[in-house]
Amino acid sequence: MKITFIGLGIMGSRMAQNLSKNNIDLTVYNRTPIKENIFERNDIIIATSLQSAVKDADIVFSMLSTPEAIKEVFFGKANTLSLMKENTIWVDCSTVNPSFSLTCSIEAKLNNIRFLDAPVAGSKPQAENAELVFFIGGAKKIIKEVEPYFNMMGKKVLQIGAIGKGTSFKMLVNIMLAQSMLIFSEAVLLGEKLGISNDFLLDLLPNLVVSAPFTKFKAETIKNNNYDVQFPLELMHKDLHLATLTAYEQNQPLFLANLTKELYAQAKKNGMGRLDFSAIHKYLEEAH
Repeated sequence: MKITFIGLGIMGSRMAQNLSKNNIDLTVYNRTPIKENIFERNDIIIATSLQSAVKDADIVFSMLSTPEAIKEVFFGKANTLSLMKENTIWVDCSTVNPSFSLTCSIEAKLNNIRFLDAPVAGSKPQAENAELVFFIGGAKKIIKEVEPYFNMMGKKVLQIGAIGKGTSFKMLVNIMLAQSMLIFSEAVLLGEKLGISNDFLLDLLPNLVVSAPFTKFKAETIKNNNYDVQFPLELMHKDLHLATLTAYEQNQPLFLANLTKELYAQAKKNGMGRLDFSAIHKYLEEAH
């Protein structure tokens, strides 16, 4: 199998590196040329054009930032789908809205390409350590063909349902993640105003049964005022926007997620977009 990976950002570069550690025929491509070879193996092909990246591929993975970026690359101006050979599998690991995944599937079918939506749970450390969890929408037969490569990049593969269900489930995960971070930060900041020490709060609150488990990791970075990016705040804002758009399409109220979206938007406006999403704590701290 010839494998191509498109998108070498925070997540994609690490996912591609884990693929490269296995004895597979791998080609990678990034819209912005990479400044140095990030791969240990010398036989990894770093394509300089989309056409050379995908023309011989059996499976094409993509990990791009937004639906707009995916559209531009795959069926917009670049029209990469038309450059792929018939029956290629396109696996989109990006976090997008479910209706967009359905659009991708339709566009793929028009070009005789098979499609899976396969967003991931995890951020930079999980991508680096091949500990991602894949949420997959699509046919079982296609998933089975791709599963060996999922296992090179992650620790678990969950088939959620038909096309669009992987991105649907990822959307639920991210709105919970964004709101849990906000709730945790509000509790810590109120505790400080009530005279409880910051260190005590950050040590104890994450270990309570009412706290989301991931707050244990974020508490340490907050304690050290370290917001080095694991998952950019600006992308969390994007995910919340897509969730509210999806709720509109489904005629489903989304009261708290809409409020959360606006708070992340304000933090982004205040220059925190490229920090980790836990910087919402820093924004609330400075705003009040």
